[in-house]
Amino acid sequence: MTRLAVLLAALAGALGLSLAAADEPTKRAEPPGPGLAVATFAAGCFWCVEPPYDKTEGVVSTTSGYTGGKVAGATYRQVGSGNTGHTEAVRVVYDPKKVSYDKLLDIYWKNVDPLDASGQFCDRGDEYRPAIFAHDEEQRRLAEASKAALAASGRFKQPIVVAIEPAREFWVAEDYHQDYYQKNPTKYAYYRWGCGRDARLEQLWGKKEVM
Repeated sequence: MTRLAVLLAALAGALGLSLAAADEPTKRAEPPGPGLAVATFAAGCFWCVEPPYDKTEGVVSTTSGYTGGKVAGATYRQVGSGNTGHTEAVRVVYDPKKVSYDKLLDIYWKNVDPLDASGQFCDRGDEYRPAIFAHDEEQRRLAEASKAALAASGRFKQPIVVAIEPAREFWVAEDYHQDYYQKNPTKYAYYRWGCGRDARLEQLWGKKEVM
């Protein structure tokens, strides 16, 4: 089952939301608090990127949203049209005294198919492309180094195609997307299974390594 089918079912009933909610303009992400830092990752459906970071010590919050596009206040339906240039991503606010950016990168790699640039799992299109959005030169350097190390490891015969780009404006996705895995655990689990996400991640990384 694709994410679109799951979402339409949710909009039709369980969440009690009207389709008009998908057309309300989104808002810019707020700056992190004092002493905190931000990391932004795209690995397909943003619902699935939140959980591994939420359970990581030192992570303060995760937020699903859209980044890298040309439309201010882009909505889910606009992004889904493929015409805005946005990518679904998760904004991770973390305490660098408790968790390193290298650790966040390690979690990222174990939750992405690094060999697929045209989407992730059953979700296809640029809005689902994998990418690391660096917020400063140090993040860019570390991301590039981690990508190079993975390529040099010999684990994969194909090239690592995850893009590493400068972070751009981040638009917070609609409320019904936030913490979807907690609000709708059954639909979320069915989506992950139907999309083949876990099966592919285990094939790539091994069951024990998937975070």
